[in-house]
Amino acid sequence: MIRIKGQRFSIDDFKLLLNQSQRIQVSVDIRDKIMHCHKEFQEMLKSGKMIYGVNTGFGALSQEKIDERDQNQLQLNLVRSHAAGMGDPFDYGVTRTILLLKLINLSFGYSGVRWEVVRQLRDFLNEDILPVIPSKGSVGASGDLIPLSHMALALIGEGEVHFSDRILPSMVVLREVGLEPLVLQPKEALSLINGTQASTALGILALIRMERVLKAADCVGAMSVEATLSSRETFHPTIHRLKKHRGQFQSATNVWRILQGSEIVASHSDCEIVQDPYSFRCIPHVHGASRELYFCAKRIIENEINSVSDNPIFFPRKRQIATSGHFHAEIVGQAMDVLSIAAAEVGAISERRIFRIMEGIEGKIPRFLAGDPGLESGFMMAQVTAASLASENKTQAFPASVDSIPTQSNQEDFVSMALWAGRKLLRIVENVIRILGIELLVATHMIDLHRPLRPSPATQAMRLLVRRHVRFSREDRVLSPEIDKAVDLVGTGKIISSVESKVRLE
Repeated sequence: MIRIKGQRFSIDDFKLLLNQSQRIQVSVDIRDKIMHCHKEFQEMLKSGKMIYGVNTGFGALSQEKIDERDQNQLQLNLVRSHAAGMGDPFDYGVTRTILLLKLINLSFGYSGVRWEVVRQLRDFLNEDILPVIPSKGSVGASGDLIPLSHMALALIGEGEVHFSDRILPSMVVLREVGLEPLVLQPKEALSLINGTQASTALGILALIRMERVLKAADCVGAMSVEATLSSRETFHPTIHRLKKHRGQFQSATNVWRILQGSEIVASHSDCEIVQDPYSFRCIPHVHGASRELYFCAKRIIENEINSVSDNPIFFPRKRQIATSGHFHAEIVGQAMDVLSIAAAEVGAISERRIFRIMEGIEGKIPRFLAGDPGLESGFMMAQVTAASLASENKTQAFPASVDSIPTQSNQEDFVSMALWAGRKLLRIVENVIRILGIELLVATHMIDLHRPLRPSPATQAMRLLVRRHVRFSREDRVLSPEIDKAVDLVGTGKIISSVESKVRLE
């Protein structure tokens, strides 16, 4: 049960909703606030005051006055005309999140809509009726107009929805569950389609996945440090207290703890190597930098969740209408662009560690971990795949928010491209999970080649988890199935759980 009662929401509040439906309850106080705002809004409308999008046209047509008898039709026309999306629909978890974000936004009581609008959003969530929302079309200017119009279509009984594992016309499902289609009144379509909810939903999903990636990167990176006979001492927390970056200290502490009690680490304590390559020695500095950007992006997205993003805004106590640009998703787009850089760098340094593992250890472990180098190629092509993914990420990490293409006769002359920022961020994160899966696979194999020396308890937990799904073999074979299994262990967080059964992670 998610209760809407005026509280501040965090990213964690959406974790379950992204995977399954949840019941939504709106408090009486919130309902009363919405109803009071609507009543005061109606009084202002009766006074004849010009209100954008209520008794005027939209965007570049905002100077056109709309007669009172046409104001309901104006809202219906708005939803229909703006539902121009393309591409694959958002997945069901993202769609649920969009609906809840819109409900939260209207619950602040600054939109002037009726309670029936919020109730329809609540009922859709409670019945798990999910509008089919195309993922392409928004420039993130007057909010995510196009995707949110497809959402609104379903609320009024038009468009398509996903319900009980079927794609059906919205009206068919409404009849099946006993709901009435929403009949739009002045301002209501505008409040439904103005806002950053689609972009913010992608930001929430990306942050949840990125949180897992950051921990997994420390775990897998620690295993690579151990496997390549790199130094543990460089991760001592005392060293990293000298840098005043929380993310760096957390990452260094994680690696230090994971490698506690390793016979492999102890076996080279007196070696002559002075310093390891940056991709090992600087794990805390790179992973830590990405953690810092994650903290920043999380703060921004959580602030947006709890912000009013409608336009115009109605202040019921003063009966005052204010026009602004709260629907503009620039801050969401920039947050996701920053997170794209952070994610891409985690993948890039992981690929460099994979490359180093392919060099083997002279006199101990053959190049490419091949059983018979020359006759066999070992994991050579696994590194090539990782390099391909890392290169993709570098291209996709170019910020979307620095681009703008004017729309609506230059009325929307500077747009955020936030939805594209979110879509490509999710692609980057998925690639990073794949790269870390490859690193996990090759590092596990290299750890096994150190037998009879035993790894640390935390590393051993990772190794045993991998070996439950991928058997040890020195012979050449098709690697794709093994990579897929390792990627799943990273993506589902199972690799993190295995480590946390032995040590506490920051």
